[in-house]
Amino acid sequence: MKKRARSFSRRNEAVPKNSQQSAAAPQLVQIEKPIYGGAFLARVEGKAVFVPLALPGEQARVRVVEEKRGYATAEVEEIVTASAERVAPACKHFGACGGCQYQHAEYKAQLEMKQTILRETLERGGVRAPDEIAVLAGDPWAYRNRIRLAFDAEGRVGYRGRRSHAVIAIEECPIAAPLLVRAALGAAELFRRFAVPSRPAELSLFCDAAEDSMLASVFTDGAARVPLTDYFDALSPQIPSLRGVELVEVHQSLPRTIARTGAESIAYRAAGFDYRVDHGAFFQVNRWLLDELVERVTEGLHGGQAWDLFAGVGLFARKLAEQFERVIAVESAPAAMAGLKHNLDGTNATAVRATTLEFLRGAAKGERPDVIVVDPPRTGLDAETTELLGRIGAPEMVYVSCDPATLARDLRALVGAGYAIERVTLADLFPQTFHLETVVKLQR
Repeated sequence: MKKRARSFSRRNEAVPKNSQQSAAAPQLVQIEKPIYGGAFLARVEGKAVFVPLALPGEQARVRVVEEKRGYATAEVEEIVTASAERVAPACKHFGACGGCQYQHAEYKAQLEMKQTILRETLERGGVRAPDEIAVLAGDPWAYRNRIRLAFDAEGRVGYRGRRSHAVIAIEECPIAAPLLVRAALGAAELFRRFAVPSRPAELSLFCDAAEDSMLASVFTDGAARVPLTDYFDALSPQIPSLRGVELVEVHQSLPRTIARTGAESIAYRAAGFDYRVDHGAFFQVNRWLLDELVERVTEGLHGGQAWDLFAGVGLFARKLAEQFERVIAVESAPAAMAGLKHNLDGTNATAVRATTLEFLRGAAKGERPDVIVVDPPRTGLDAETTELLGRIGAPEMVYVSCDPATLARDLRALVGAGYAIERVTLADLFPQTFHLETVVKLQR
């Protein structure tokens, strides 16, 4: 039985007091709809007001904390009329922590809000969304196989705050694999015990779906010199799943691995295969939905040749190799290349180290595959990339996106180049948060 939340006021922990709040008087507003980024839209005298921690249909008393020319941002003082879809957050840190935005909504409502956001974002970008948007969803808790945390001044581990860069120390994280939370708390305690003169800045942890194996990356600004081998030896008895640790120095936003002990990679079972995933390599974060995601991307695809662009460690390319006579997997990230080559070994797929743009500039001279799969970062495709894809004109294309705004921009260009949208799937790889993944199948 789900827990139903009561109407709350500022005293409720879910809406922490902001020390820099405006002195403006609270105003009663009607919450209209969700917007991408985690907030909800209301209006005051016709001006858009973005309100976090509310829900559509609610009446709320809010206080404006930031004024911009075109909009304002407000904090909830009191929920006057609560939505029937409001529930008690599962995490004690919700509201202060910036990691989740939707824990106060029952999961069915979260999916409906994301469908609304996706449809409106596509149409605002000039792309007509299909009448039906399919939904791929699973268990909304304990799904994350990777977390990245920071250390506060006392050496406690946590996430960045919702309205600041301050570290919110945590004792739990219900959306993460339990192993990762235990390891993070244990790592923080060890760093305090080791009395490192300058503590590490951040810690990244990645585990396989079964929580049998884990890799850790310790980030430092260069001042900290962590005794990595001693640290690994001390933590391993507490966390038997720990396979390897690396020390990464970050200078002017550029990371550089300066020490490593233990294994360089772990095997991650997904879609019927054990993928090699190295330190720092990208891999999809939701351990419950990987099989279904691979199936949704590759189902119905077959032919002579397929390209997997932004291939990572070959999550899709490995499956495509079973369905095509030849597969080319293109990736530029050094951390992914060893895993990509290993995962494609013995198949009819070839790993190519290049940026997608570099590869397309060469391939555009003549080759035309049957299918192209693209899974770009949040920034999406650039204008030249979409132009080249349109010029190459593969009969089918699959676009896997983690940002609806850049997806809409790129789809508009691809539709203009002669593609039609066949199907759109909202893959909810990030429950309790505003983030959403989209799989779009296009035909020439």
